[in-house]
Amino acid sequence: MSKELETDLPLSRTKQKQLAKEVEQLAMQLTAMSEKAFKGLNMPEGIAREAAEARSTKGHSSQKRQIKHLAGLLRNSEAALAQIREQLQGLDQVSRTEKKEFHQLEKLRDRLCEEKTFVAALAEMTANFPQADEKTIARLAGSVHQHGDKRAYREIFKRLRDCLE
Repeated sequence: MSKELETDLPLSRTKQKQLAKEVEQLAMQLTAMSEKAFKGLNMPEGIAREAAEARSTKGHSSQKRQIKHLAGLLRNSEAALAQIREQLQGLDQVSRTEKKEFHQLEKLRDRLCEEKTFVAALAEMTANFPQADEKTIARLAGSVHQHGDKRAYREIFKRLRDCLE
């Protein structure tokens, strides 16, 4: 079959069900996301209202019904669906970047708290975060080295995270 004929054919029932399930998954994602992220989304008023309704519904069966209703609204509005998908992909990308930065800070903190890798990690920290208070972090790391101080361990991470922001 040529490409032209394939696009003129209606979607198979299986494909229609797959697409409907994808939209339902997207609706579930809208209801499960944090309040801050949800408020940051730009979507049509009617869909935003229904999504908020689904988010606030408490009962399992009731919420499932609301999600299906929201998915139906999304399927009827291709433009809104595409817009929301694009925004959610952008949020996912930001989330991945934040997680990566978080893990890098954890690794740096762990190296600072290890006596063997402390000097190299301190030099790396000074190079990457010149605004960091080197003396305070060295003192906190010393406390972790000598006493296994969990509070100092957490404080090092907080200070590194503050330098990142």
